[in-house]
Amino acid sequence: MRHVVDTAGSIWLFGYGSLIWLQGFPYREARRAYIRGWERRFWQGSHDHRGVQDDPGRVVTLIEADDAHCHGRAFLVDANVFEQLDQREINGYRREQVEIHFDEDRAMGITYLAPIENFAFLGDAPVDEMVEQINRCSGRSGRNADYVLELARALRALDASDPRVFELESRIIGARNGCKA
Repeated sequence: MRHVVDTAGSIWLFGYGSLIWLQGFPYREARRAYIRGWERRFWQGSHDHRGVQDDPGRVVTLIEADDAHCHGRAFLVDANVFEQLDQREINGYRREQVEIHFDEDRAMGITYLAPIENFAFLGDAPVDEMVEQINRCSGRSGRNADYVLELARALRALDASDPRVFELESRIIGARNGCKA
């Protein structure tokens, strides 16, 4: 069983979803980074930011996978930032300690992940169903489709690849242009 991680002083925060492009918190430094043993998946429900209670959107969480790497951005933050982030990441997420890898070094840090036993976990679904749900849903932070498109854009800006994100992006754009989702 995983546990909530306390923070003190300055610490690295690893972002793999909206934190990559939409921080909304102060940080001392930002760096391209990755973590090992985890994959980004659109398996978490969003009843607040990208959907509503009766129609949750789909956002990313991390799923353990032995040989995987998940690229994102790491931010060196002061501990008081976690009060704000705990409110932002309230919909099933918790803090997890991870080893963050940079180009030439590494550090221990924190990420937020939504474990499979959380109340908002949706799990896997066929891509067509995910695309339909993502295109339909919207919440207080905007359209769920925009979340996917922004994530794809941000990953490209980091020169990072994620075939699952890019496939959803392509299918969402295709659906907007009248192609089969």
